[in-house]
Amino acid sequence: MKRIFSLAWLLGFSLTPLLVLATHQRAAEITYTHVSGLTYEITLISYTYTLSPVNAYRDYLTIDWGDGTTSDIPRKKVIDLDNDISYNMYKGQHTFPGPSSYIISCEDPNRNGGIVNIPNSINVPLFIYSELVINPFTGYNNSPVLLMPPVDNACVGQPFYHNPGAYDVDGDSLSYHLVSCYGAMGLPIPGYTLPAASDFFTLDPVTGDLVWDSPTAQGEYNIAILIEEWRDGAKIGSILRDMQIEVVACNNTPPVIDPIADTCVEAGRQLTFSVHATDNPNDLITLTGTGGPFILNENHATLSPSPATGTGDVTALFTWNTVCNHVKKSSYQVYFKAIDDGVPVNLVSMRSMKIRVVGPAPENLAAVPLGNNITLSWDAYACQNATGYLIYRKADSTGYVHGYCETGVPPYLGYRQIGSISDITQTTFLDNNGGTGLFQGIRYCYLVVAVYADKAEGYASNEACTQLRRDVPVLTNVSINTTDVATGSVYIAWSKPTEIDTLQAPGPYKYKLLRSRSDLPVSFTAIDSTENLNDTLYTDTLLNTRDYGFIYRVDIYNITPGNRFLIGSSQPASSMFLTISPTDETLILSWNNDVPWTNDTFAIYRREPLSGTFELAGYSVTNAYRDKGLRNGDEYCYLVKSVGHYSASGFIDPIINFSQINCGIPVDNIPPCTPDLNVATDCDKHLNTLSWTFAGDSCSHDISKVLIYYAQQSSQPLTLIDSIPGTADTSYTHTPPYSVIGCYVICAIDSTGNVGPFSDTICVPPCNAYRLPNVFTPNGDDKNDLFVPFDPTVAEKINLVIVNRWGKQVFHTSDPYIQWNGEDEDTGQPCSDGVYLYVCDVFELTLEGTRMYTLHGFVTILR
Repeated sequence: MKRIFSLAWLLGFSLTPLLVLATHQRAAEITYTHVSGLTYEITLISYTYTLSPVNAYRDYLTIDWGDGTTSDIPRKKVIDLDNDISYNMYKGQHTFPGPSSYIISCEDPNRNGGIVNIPNSINVPLFIYSELVINPFTGYNNSPVLLMPPVDNACVGQPFYHNPGAYDVDGDSLSYHLVSCYGAMGLPIPGYTLPAASDFFTLDPVTGDLVWDSPTAQGEYNIAILIEEWRDGAKIGSILRDMQIEVVACNNTPPVIDPIADTCVEAGRQLTFSVHATDNPNDLITLTGTGGPFILNENHATLSPSPATGTGDVTALFTWNTVCNHVKKSSYQVYFKAIDDGVPVNLVSMRSMKIRVVGPAPENLAAVPLGNNITLSWDAYACQNATGYLIYRKADSTGYVHGYCETGVPPYLGYRQIGSISDITQTTFLDNNGGTGLFQGIRYCYLVVAVYADKAEGYASNEACTQLRRDVPVLTNVSINTTDVATGSVYIAWSKPTEIDTLQAPGPYKYKLLRSRSDLPVSFTAIDSTENLNDTLYTDTLLNTRDYGFIYRVDIYNITPGNRFLIGSSQPASSMFLTISPTDETLILSWNNDVPWTNDTFAIYRREPLSGTFELAGYSVTNAYRDKGLRNGDEYCYLVKSVGHYSASGFIDPIINFSQINCGIPVDNIPPCTPDLNVATDCDKHLNTLSWTFAGDSCSHDISKVLIYYAQQSSQPLTLIDSIPGTADTSYTHTPPYSVIGCYVICAIDSTGNVGPFSDTICVPPCNAYRLPNVFTPNGDDKNDLFVPFDPTVAEKINLVIVNRWGKQVFHTSDPYIQWNGEDEDTGQPCSDGVYLYVCDVFELTLEGTRMYTLHGFVTILR
C-alpha cells in the first residue's frame, strides 16, 4: 500500500482519529493525454465527502506510473457540490522510458465506510488504474474522458440509469465491462458483489448504458466500469471508473426520455431533432445533454434551452451545424439526462444515441474513353481535410444511390477497388487496367469515395459509366464445332468496328485472324485475312480439338497505299476446353473461361448411351460441375454450352459457345470415412472391447475390412494385430499379453483397396495397482489356499521375498502370480500359523513403460 500522507502529518493524529477520517473517498478515475514524444499528462478525478477533515490535507496523491517509479501529483481544483460531495482534480506529467504497456494506478486507503456490497469497506483501499499502451505502430493515444460524474442517487424499487459519458478525441472504438472493485495491491476485493437487483443489473458493452432494475435495499453501493479502447481491432488502452450510487427509500418515479434513433449526417449539413421527456405531472424536470458534439472546439452542438425545464413535460431542440473537421470513422455518442426534483433524492433517466458525421460524396464524376483506357474526373472535393480517394469499377451499372448511413462502396454491389489517390487535390484518374488496357464491348461503371486520416470513408459518388470506342473488332464466338484429333474445327465470329477514326485511318482496311494453342498462349500465328469489314465469320479446320484448346485474336490494319499500319487488336478469346476428373460414382467437370465477354450460365450436356444424343444434365454459374450418381466403370461423354453477353449495347446477345466433347469413367478412389473408435475395459476378465461407428455421408461406406493396430506402450509403434470383415462386425475383443494397458487405432479398407484415415488413438491405462492381501488360509478347503495378488496382470515381473519372524527366508519368486501355498521352500513343510514379512519389488507395466517400485508388508497364515 502506498503512503498518501506525509509522515509529519500522520504523527499529528492518534490512531482513533485516523479511522474516523479514513471514510471520505467515494469515487475516482484516471485519464491521460499525450503531450509529446513519450510524455503524457494524467488527470485523476475523485469525489470525496466534503465534511471529512481529510479533504483539507489531500493536496497530493501518489501515482504509480507502471514503470517502476512513483510521483506525488498536486490537486489543481476542488469544488464543493450538493449532498456534501467534493469534486477534486489532480494533474501530473510523466515521461515513460519507451514503448510498452503501462498500468498507471493510485491506491487510496480512505474509501468511505458502510458500503453495502464491499465488506468492511472502511478498511478497504480504493484502487483505480488506467492502461497506457505506447506502440509506434498504432500511434499515440489519448484516453477517453468521462463526461458524466461517478456519483449518483437511486430509489428503492425504481430503475436507475447511468452512462459514463465516454468521449474519445482520437475516435477510437470503446467497449464497456462491469468488473470487481479493486482494493489493496490492485486485487479484486474479497466478498465484493454487484448490487442486488429485483430484476437485473446490466451494462451495455457497446453504448455503456447501465441499468439497475431495481435497487432492493437502501445504502451506498460501489461498482467498477472498465472502458477499453480499440484501434484497428487491437486494444490500445483502458480506464477503470470506481463509482458510487446512494440508494434511499422514496415514493418517486424517474422521468422518461422518449427513444431517439441513431443517425448520420453529411459534413456541412445541419442536424436538428427534438428531445422530449415526461414525468409525474407535478415533478419539475431538468433536461440536459452532453457528449462529444457538445465539447468540440469548432461548431459544437447545442441544446436549446440548456438546461430545459418543465413541469411533468419538457422538450429541447438539439442543433449541430457540422463541418468537415467533424468527420471520423466512429460515431459520436450523445447523452441526454432528465432529472426530477423528487424528495428525498432527485431521480434520473438517461438516453444515449450515436451520430455519425460522414464525408460528402465526390460530385459530378464523369468517365471518358481514350483508346483502351478510361479517364475519370470529378469536382474539387468539399472537405480538404480528407487524405485521398478510393476508385472502384465494375462491369455494367447498378443504379446505386447510397443510404443516409451507407458509406464507402458496399461489397454487395460487386464493385472492385482498382486504385487509390493520396492527394485530395487530385481529381482525375486514368484506368488502364493495370497497364494491360480495358476490353471492348464492356460498359464500365465507376464510383469514387473520399477517405480520411482515420480510414473513415465518405459517401460514394454518383455512378459514372462508359465504354471504349468500337474502333477494333470484338470477338463474340470461339466455339468448337467438331471434336477430333486431326479433323476438329472451331467456329470464330466477331463484331466489326463501327467507330474508326477515318481522319487518321481513312482505309481501306484489312482483318488478320491469328491463332495460338492453349498450351502456347503467346505464340500467335496468322491463319487468314480479308479486306471485307463485313466478313466476320470463320471456321478453322483440321485441328486437334480433343487434346487442345485454341485462342484467337483479330487485328485490323489501315492499308491506305503508302500509309499501312495496325489500327488495333481485339481482346483474345479462348475456346472452352473441358477436363474431367473421375472419382467415386462422380465425374468432376471443369473448363476455362478466358473470354472478354461475361458468361452468365453454363449448360452441361451428357451423351445418353442408348440414343447417342446429348441431353441436358444440369447448369452451373461457375466453370465447374459435379455429375453425381454415376456407375463406376462406365464411360460418360459431355460437352458444355456457355451463355453470355457484353454489357455494352450493339452486340449479339446472347453469346453462345460450345466446348469440345470429352469423356470420363468414374472410379472408386474415395477411402472409407474415419471411424469413431471407443474402447471399453473389463478389468476382471483382462480384456478390452473395441467398438466403432462411421459417421456422415461425405465419404464411402463401401467397407471391406477393418484393420486393428495395437501398441503396449504409448511410445511404441502401432502394429497390425488383426483385420475383420467390415460389413457386419463393428466390435472387437482383445486380450493384451500382460495387462489391459495399451493403445489402439483402427482404419477401414474398401473393396477397391482404398485405405481410410486412422481413427483417434485411444490408450487404456492400468486398471489397478499391484496389491497383496494381508492374510490367507492354506488349509486345503480350496478357499483362499494360496497367497496371490489381487491383480497379477499389471506386473511384468516381481522380486518377492518372504521371511518369518526370525528373519529366515521361507519363500521367494519372480512370478507376478506368486501362488505360495504356505510351505517352507527349503523343507517343503507347512509354515506355522503366524505373521510373515514380505518385501516385493514390482516391475509394473504402464503406458510409458515398465515402472519399478517396492512394497513392504505383512501376511498372516491362518489354518
